[in-house]
Amino acid sequence: MRKLVLITISGHDRPAITSQLSAVLSQYKANILDLGQAVIHEALSLGMLVECPSEADQQSIEHDVLALAESMQLHARFESIAEQSYREWVGHQGKARHIITLLARQVTADHISELTGIIARSGLNIDNISRLSGRVDLDNDSDLSKACIEFSARGTPDDIVKLRADFADMATNYDVDIAFQEDNMFRRTRRLVCFDMDSTLIEAEVIDELARAAGVGDKVAAITEAAMQGEIDFNESFRQRMALLEGLSEDVLEGIAHNLPITEGAELLITSLSKLGYKTAILSGGFDYFGRYLQSKLGIDYVYANTLEIIDGKLSGRVIEPIVNGQRKAELLKELAEKEGICLEQVVAVGDGANDLPMLGIAGLGIAFRAKPLVKAEAKQAISNLGLDAILYLMGFRDRDLGQVERA
Repeated sequence: MRKLVLITISGHDRPAITSQLSAVLSQYKANILDLGQAVIHEALSLGMLVECPSEADQQSIEHDVLALAESMQLHARFESIAEQSYREWVGHQGKARHIITLLARQVTADHISELTGIIARSGLNIDNISRLSGRVDLDNDSDLSKACIEFSARGTPDDIVKLRADFADMATNYDVDIAFQEDNMFRRTRRLVCFDMDSTLIEAEVIDELARAAGVGDKVAAITEAAMQGEIDFNESFRQRMALLEGLSEDVLEGIAHNLPITEGAELLITSLSKLGYKTAILSGGFDYFGRYLQSKLGIDYVYANTLEIIDGKLSGRVIEPIVNGQRKAELLKELAEKEGICLEQVVAVGDGANDLPMLGIAGLGIAFRAKPLVKAEAKQAISNLGLDAILYLMGFRDRDLGQVERA
């Protein structure tokens, strides 16, 4: 009569442990039903769920595996598994799965304790934990350090609204970012990433820079802030701001473009996406003059933004229709997805303002980046504490993957 046994091996990692263990099992024609391994700082934890042909074979296997472990200065544990328990475990296949991603400058025990407590109270069960960021340098005290831990959990949350609220509260209280995603095939098949430009790809609002050059900085900044907070219609705010720029010389555009501050992580993100075969796009309520500059500098595939009307070397102050507002951004995102032959679930959208919410809402992965409170509250995901390259973690990439990309 067949027997099921869970074999757990632990100790100092070295080459050939799995090879020698499986060689012992093969002598008894054992089947491997499940297999998992983790190594942390050369400390090994290896588990094998084994189907033994008979009880006698199980006893012989345990005897031989124990002898092997002792010879290699490892610890071996054995647990008999009832068939009914195994069948119930198999029945869990196809259950809902989720990925919870913790992003911080440095991960602490407080972070892990709080996060895993929230997950447990929600009714989810963690079955895998992985570090996506690189190994930590103890001497690195840079303000730009980054750390990422990914948790895989199965089950359906008892109250998903409360779960998201608890994650949001923790993110605020601990200055971390937490992403909660369904683990499905689309998560691994994203193909297009669309970005807002101002305060997303660049750490500036270009229209505010133009306004300062025109001597109307305070007036335009006030209108810009009201629009980004969703307090005023974007189209109307855009017309008001453009009117204030009437007469500004086009000579100032080049200087502003060359001094635009690129957001932390933007260059690494765009370069990595390009090498991995992703398409990228700027969908901006800003201006195509500066979008094209970034396209050349960063290697972005598509640019859609508003056009500055220039007459006799000066800005006219008039608006060229159609205005690239929130609805237009969503329409452009759909058009690009269709052009690339992909579904909306395969699109990532990133933005910071209220006029980004329509595209964030229809994209498979919508990310509010260093966003206004209204946008952060309504977006599916938010990143507020790391750079743009943290988006790669939400897409499932590890730092070591990116190292391979850079060498390619």
